[in-house]
Amino acid sequence: MTIGWIGTGIMGLSMCSHLMDGGYEAVVYNRTAAKAQALVDKGAKLAASPREVASACDVVFTMVGYPSDVEEVYFGENGIFKGIRKGSIVVDMTTTKPSLAERIYAKAQEIGCEALDAPVSGGDSGARNACLSIMVGGDQSTLDKVMPMLKLMGTSIILEGAAGAGQHTKMANQIQITGTMIGMSEALLYAKKAGLDLKTMVDTISKGAAGCHALNNLAPRVIKGDYNPGFIINHFIKDMGIALEEAKRMGIELKGVELVESLYRKLQEAGGGAEGTQALVKALGEF
Repeated sequence: MTIGWIGTGIMGLSMCSHLMDGGYEAVVYNRTAAKAQALVDKGAKLAASPREVASACDVVFTMVGYPSDVEEVYFGENGIFKGIRKGSIVVDMTTTKPSLAERIYAKAQEIGCEALDAPVSGGDSGARNACLSIMVGGDQSTLDKVMPMLKLMGTSIILEGAAGAGQHTKMANQIQITGTMIGMSEALLYAKKAGLDLKTMVDTISKGAAGCHALNNLAPRVIKGDYNPGFIINHFIKDMGIALEEAKRMGIELKGVELVESLYRKLQEAGGGAEGTQALVKALGEF
């Protein structure tokens, strides 16, 4: 079977590569074609547009940046829905608005296709090691069809509910992560000012109740002064914005998210939007 993959950035490149390693032929597209070259070298066919990808494949995965990118990739003049074949499946793995996931599902149904929203958690290391958590919205029958493919990318694949439920679950995930990111950053700052050996401190507290992805994977990067992105600040600000927008619509306040978003915006305004989310520690003062 030939699969389509649109979006070959930090996450998408590894995820598509796993599918190819699993025996699937791939047609790929990225706005910056050079970012797809590693997949082309591996045997993928490079398409000129999302429309061309959709016209050649039975299952199309998308992993792009922002809701506006998803909108263009699916509904644009050269988008997926201009070229998709009846009976095809689209799987959007971008973190985007639940309402947009619902629109994609409705349009797919209208033209005789199927759709899932399937955002992921696990960062660049999860993508490289095929151990992502995949949160799915849509129909069980559709998930059953693509489950063998998703298993090549993740170790936890759970249907959360109807279309949009995967995105709502990802928002809950991102809300939780805001807490662990500020906790990790303040713990490192405190420990440094207290004169502790940071590596020993992290090794110690990560074995107890404080243990989390941020401590295990990101704190060691901070200690080394490595702020290269596994997940960039610009995209995390986007995610927090969606969460805050949805919370407002529901009539609830997310005070912790508001605080962390303000700190990340401080870094973004200083030109650090392309750094990894672990750079949050810089917003707390000299580290």
